[in-house]
Amino acid sequence: MKLIRLVTTLLVFCVSAYSFNESAVSNKTRAKSAKIMTGAEQPDKYLPFLKGKRVALLANQTTITGGGKHLVDFLMSQGVNVVKVFGPEHGFRGNKSAGDKVADEKDPATGIKIISLYGAKRKPSREDLADVDVMIYDVQDVGVRFYTYINILRDVMDSCAEFKKELLILDRPNPNGYLIDGPILDMNLKSGIGQFPIPIAHGMTIAEFAQMINGEGWLSNKAAAKLRIVKNLNYEHDMEYVLPVKPSPNLNTQQSIDLYPSTCLFEGTKLNHGRGTLSPFAVIGSPLLKGKYDFSFTPVSIPGMSETPLYMNEVCYGLDLRNYDVSQLRKSKKLNLKWMMELYRAYPEKQKFFDKSFSKQINDIDKLAGTRDFKQQIIEGKSEEEIRKSWEPGLSNYKKMRKKYLFYK
Repeated sequence: MKLIRLVTTLLVFCVSAYSFNESAVSNKTRAKSAKIMTGAEQPDKYLPFLKGKRVALLANQTTITGGGKHLVDFLMSQGVNVVKVFGPEHGFRGNKSAGDKVADEKDPATGIKIISLYGAKRKPSREDLADVDVMIYDVQDVGVRFYTYINILRDVMDSCAEFKKELLILDRPNPNGYLIDGPILDMNLKSGIGQFPIPIAHGMTIAEFAQMINGEGWLSNKAAAKLRIVKNLNYEHDMEYVLPVKPSPNLNTQQSIDLYPSTCLFEGTKLNHGRGTLSPFAVIGSPLLKGKYDFSFTPVSIPGMSETPLYMNEVCYGLDLRNYDVSQLRKSKKLNLKWMMELYRAYPEKQKFFDKSFSKQINDIDKLAGTRDFKQQIIEGKSEEEIRKSWEPGLSNYKKMRKKYLFYK
């Protein structure tokens, strides 16, 4: 009898353990397959807070709710008192080209006043916020230091801290959230395309980055903005996230967004990196590479994307990355430096490869990379291993610091 009871007990234990493991696996599978929900898609978490308040938003074309409705339209339909909207680079409707100044205007659809933060001023003034109780930040970021929306986030936080306004951040996934790579910005190279001591790809959502701005004392006088955050649901940093709306005119495909952390560095060279084509950041070339590459493309003027691209109406030869398997980037969790190294070796006029005096459209490679070493390392033919070694210990220290501010795995 004792033996029978023992066997029975063991069977019950094994069945229970099996059921528990099956349940755990099932729950994990469900979590992985569950639909990612942005902050804006969870109105029950912010509408009660906004009731009876005067609200302003930092918004653009990516500021949408689950049904694809713009958040401004949704809030107004729910009786929220939206008093004004602030627009970032590319404008409130996202139809301005990169770097174009954006003027104040009135939204024709709603009649709401739109104040540009990419023109005469870069942050809300005391007057702008005098009739505002709550500011909302809801703009899609792509997780890269030289993408200017994190600069605007800091500027909005600065104003909110100074003028005692609460900032509600409706979080959105980072499509390059898996990637934490690149040299830490040398703050002597601080510019409009680099304002924080972080790597090229920072691996954070916009709400996590806001936490870092507060925590690291990056606001004026080391102030801290009062934040209220609606987190993403069912999201982890290594998940693939296909953006429902293009975040800016030249990030018009998911392929461009995935390649952007690596190929935007070509803005600091004499190569066209797809501006003036429908595949920005996914094709790279120059007329001088004829005979070295079979693939060719011809940049043209495209209103709203790139009106006067480098080598306009000239045939360029080089790399076609439109069908590149971006899962390779996810597997490596690294920026691709080989394309820069290869094209520099192939370029016949090496002394002019990084020459930005050639055109206003060529950015400063030092400011893009965040270090003066990168250009010299490419010129000297350093190996990828040698280049990456020079990023330490800064990159490892950043990764440790970043962990303090994460909401997601």
